[in-house]
Amino acid sequence: MSLFKRSTTTAKGFDWAGLGWLFLFFWYFSGITQLLILLSDTSGFTGFRQAFVMSALWLAPMLLFPARTRLLAALIGIVLWACSMASLGYFFIYQQEFSQSVIFIMFESNVAEAGEYMTQYFAWWMVPAFLAHTVVGYLLWTRLRPVYLPRGQAIVAAAAIVVAVVGYPLIKQTQRTGSFAGGLEKFEDRIEPAVPWQMVVAYRRYGEQLENMQGMLHSASKIAPLNHLKDAMADQPATLVLVIGESTNRQRMSLYGYPRETTPELDKLKDQLAVFDNVITPRPYTIEALQQVLTFADEENPELYLSTPSLVSMMKQAGYKTFWITNQQTMTKRNTMLTTFSQQADEQVYLNNNRNQNAAQYDGDVIEPFNKALADSAPRKLIVVHLLGTHMSYQYRYPPTFDKFTDRQGVPAGVRDDQLPTYNSYDNAVLYNDFVVSSLIKDYAKSDPNGFLLYLSDHGEDVFDSQGHDTLGRNEAKPTAPMYTIPFMAWASPKWRESHDWSFAGDLSRPYSSSHLIHTWADLAGLSFDELDHSKSLVSDQFKARPLMIGNPYESQHKGLIDFSLIKPKAPVAEIVQK
Repeated sequence: MSLFKRSTTTAKGFDWAGLGWLFLFFWYFSGITQLLILLSDTSGFTGFRQAFVMSALWLAPMLLFPARTRLLAALIGIVLWACSMASLGYFFIYQQEFSQSVIFIMFESNVAEAGEYMTQYFAWWMVPAFLAHTVVGYLLWTRLRPVYLPRGQAIVAAAAIVVAVVGYPLIKQTQRTGSFAGGLEKFEDRIEPAVPWQMVVAYRRYGEQLENMQGMLHSASKIAPLNHLKDAMADQPATLVLVIGESTNRQRMSLYGYPRETTPELDKLKDQLAVFDNVITPRPYTIEALQQVLTFADEENPELYLSTPSLVSMMKQAGYKTFWITNQQTMTKRNTMLTTFSQQADEQVYLNNNRNQNAAQYDGDVIEPFNKALADSAPRKLIVVHLLGTHMSYQYRYPPTFDKFTDRQGVPAGVRDDQLPTYNSYDNAVLYNDFVVSSLIKDYAKSDPNGFLLYLSDHGEDVFDSQGHDTLGRNEAKPTAPMYTIPFMAWASPKWRESHDWSFAGDLSRPYSSSHLIHTWADLAGLSFDELDHSKSLVSDQFKARPLMIGNPYESQHKGLIDFSLIKPKAPVAEIVQK
């Protein structure tokens, strides 16, 4: 009875201040980051508005269960706080909104890899900032108090909030798009600025992607083969090798003019290599890049990886036995695009089964299975080697014997002392990558093959390279040249050179996107088929220079794409580094 009296009495003079404190508490976790974004002119008012609207949703349970206000607010607040820490931290680093696309990339990483990113990006000043953020949230929680309404009014008010915040916008978007699925997608886009919906939306979409990928192997087996495929080498033994690097920026390789001797072994082989110096990747993320690199997809037609043969399938159709050797971490055979590609091969070797990526699982481990594949009795072989390369955290990419660069010699003056260890560890990772790639070339040469080896990286990495020397890693929302400039080189055996034109001197500086690799590969391998576009082959006389487009091709009307020339370095690599 006393509770009922308290409810009716409070309702006569509604506690607007109490409701205000509740709203401020829930808004704080989304709103503080959106306010910083707004004040810094990083983005417009939309995100701030949507965070404001979505924060009102949490008032509904508070009105329905006023006696449990503090407990419910604490439980909801802990979830909001955890999500807000990620959003705020990302803003501190990039001055960008922590978008759903960023979270999608996180879900494509494993826990250990995500931990490495946290370690790399951590700065001391984040501790007091995060502590202050947490303390303010706690102080707001201490000001909360129950807001009582008669039961009927509370139900009506809570229902009105849910309808206004969720129901009406969802129905409106459904009507606009003509389907519930379309309406839900648009509604999800609207609620992205607010926590925890960033995580909820991203995880739901990630789950859909995983489910799609589970069927991709089955679907890939049903993709029609290439039309009228012919192989100029069909009656001869051949062994072809594709080495895919990871996170390696060619601007940090002495082979490409970097003043530090980071590629001494490849430098020795330079006269034997066709070193292409104007190749970029279309996207700075492994899966998104390889969807294009290993298929007929590109920035203009990004979905073709779903409906056209991959490079592995193409070579199988040409009669090659295919191998996939990877040192990318696979505690299990992760059901991602990489697994789809690897499972299309006849044989797979998954080397990195460590629970923790911060372990001595160096790329040198690919050499033994590579030599075993070379010795396989199949007369025609394709061997794909996928390296961990120079992926974060760089200090885990090389053994202690390759810890060569430890001081400032050869380091740009703009690199700060606190950045120096990371800068040096990346160069050491490039040094070890040089050892691995050159070892693969040498071992391949020793097998006296008839064929060629092609090496490229999936994408680059900015390790305090670009102007200002304050960028670390990759961020498609704030692109810099080092994220896209990749090494691209090929070595051919004497037998192969005898029967193939391998004089590419005039082709080495052609502007090229690795999204068209499959056309170059087919050209080099002597394959022809109806789908082959010689104008997209880097080594063809019919090559046609195109604008090098980078960015997210899935943004509406290709608004996510930009011409790489807008961020391309305007001076030679060595000159840029020495400035």
